[in-house]
Amino acid sequence: MKDPKKQRALDLRYLRMAQIWSENSYCQRRQVGALVVKDKMIISDGYNGTPSGFENVCEEDGVTKPYVLHAEANAITKIARSGNNSDGSTLYVTDSPCIECAKLIIQAGIKRVIYSREYRLTDGIDLLRRAGIEVQYIPIEQ
Repeated sequence: MKDPKKQRALDLRYLRMAQIWSENSYCQRRQVGALVVKDKMIISDGYNGTPSGFENVCEEDGVTKPYVLHAEANAITKIARSGNNSDGSTLYVTDSPCIECAKLIIQAGIKRVIYSREYRLTDGIDLLRRAGIEVQYIPIEQ
């Protein structure tokens, strides 16, 4: 059994890393970062932004463009292009996942989701819990 104190310290460390990774995003409204960790190794990372080859502009007239990818989606699809697999891994993400990302998380076999900022909609978190995924909100100092 894991030492809960050590696990919390590790969770906070990875959340802070996801927060730093979010700074790579060109999005103005919200910068989001995500890390996928398996066996204490970061196997993927992502931040919100436009698809590869597109201009790094996420918003137009204050509205997010419909093709902007969420940090979780970027991290999960990056795994698909690598030799890694995410079965049993933990996703650390700065913001609570939306319902579309929750579906990807479930399908990717991720077993824990740790996030540090709540969003007004909770349907993504609700779906993850319904799927039996451990979900934990841990606020970090900004």
